[in-house]
Amino acid sequence: MMMTDFTGEHMWLQIKHKLSLRNLIEGSEYQEELKYDFNIKGELRHLDTNESFVFNYYKNAHEQNHKRYQVLGNLITQYVYELLERVCMLQKVYIPTDATEDEPRSFFFMSENALTSSSSLIVLLQDRGVFRAGQWGQRIIISEGLGHGTQTPFIKMALESHGGVIVLNPNDNFVDLKTEKERLSFSTSQEALTSMESTWWVPKRGSCNPEEHTMYVWDHFISKSAAKNVAFIAHGYGGLVFVDLLVQRKGEVMNKVYSVAFIDSTHNVWHQTRSDPQLQEWIQKHCREWVSNSKPLDKVVGSLMKLNCRTVSAGTEKYGLAPSCCLHSIFKYLKSTLKAKTATASRQSPIATRSRTSKK
Repeated sequence: MMMTDFTGEHMWLQIKHKLSLRNLIEGSEYQEELKYDFNIKGELRHLDTNESFVFNYYKNAHEQNHKRYQVLGNLITQYVYELLERVCMLQKVYIPTDATEDEPRSFFFMSENALTSSSSLIVLLQDRGVFRAGQWGQRIIISEGLGHGTQTPFIKMALESHGGVIVLNPNDNFVDLKTEKERLSFSTSQEALTSMESTWWVPKRGSCNPEEHTMYVWDHFISKSAAKNVAFIAHGYGGLVFVDLLVQRKGEVMNKVYSVAFIDSTHNVWHQTRSDPQLQEWIQKHCREWVSNSKPLDKVVGSLMKLNCRTVSAGTEKYGLAPSCCLHSIFKYLKSTLKAKTATASRQSPIATRSRTSKK
C-alpha cells in the first residue's frame, strides 16, 4: 500500500516554518509528563528516549493518564491549526458571519483564492470525533504521525492539482462557559452530555452539529464561489453529512459538485435519500467509496449490483490509515472525473460560427 512520506520534500512541515509542538507543551501543566515533539518524519517521539507515545505514564491511574492524553490532544489541535495557517497558507474564516462581538463562533479554513478562482475546488469533510479541522484522526497522528493523521498531504495535493481547497471544521460545536475553552463536542464519556455540567455547554450558532456546520459553509461560501466544479472528500461520518447536504440542497449540489470520494463512509443511501431515484442515480454516477479491506488498493469490494456508488479497497484493513493509503487513488479518480465532465461540457457547448462572430 502507498504511504505518505514526510522526509525529503515534506521537510517543509516544521523545519522551514519553525513549528514546534514542544513550545505549546511547555506552556501547559504537563510539560514534564509530555516531553514530546514531532521529528523530521512527522512522527511523535519522546525527546529523551525517542520512543513513541506511552499512554500509561502513571501506574494504576487510568483517569490521570486519560487527562494527560486529552491535554496532548488539545495541544495537537492547536499545532495542526498552526500547520494549516503557517505552512499550508490557509485562511481562518470565522462563522457565523453576522456574529455579535460576544457570541461564540466556529471557523473553518480555506485557500486564499478558494472563492474567487474559477478553477476546481476541493472540500475536505472529516469523521466525527474530538479532533478538529485538518485532522483525519487524532489517535493516528499520535501513533502513526502527521502524514497519516492530518489532512496536510490532501491539502498540498489539492492546491497543486485543483487550485482551491476548503477544510471544514464540523466537530467544533460548543463552548464551555466555565473555562472559556472550546469543548470536545463528542467526548469519550457520553454520560457527560447529560450531566449537570452540560448546562454550561453553549452551542455555536450555525455549527451546532456537523450537518449544520457543513450546510452553513455551503450556503454562505461554497455555493457562492466562482468555482463551477467542486469535489468533496468525506471520511466516516463526513460521508453521511455530505449525503444530508445533497438531500437538503439537492439542485445546488447536483449542479455544482462533480465528484465525491467517500472513505469508510457511514452514509445510508436508502434511508437518507428516501428512495429518491434522482438522488440515487446521482450518487451512483458521481461518487466512489474506498473502504478498509484486506484486498489490494482499488480492487472492487462488495456486489456491483448494490444500490450505492462503486466501492473499492483502501488498501489497508486499518480504519485510521485508510485516508493516507488511498490519497493518490482519490486524486487520480477526481482528475479523471473532472476531465470527463470538462470534455462533456465542451461537446455540448455551442460552437461560435464565423457568421456569428464577424462584424456586420
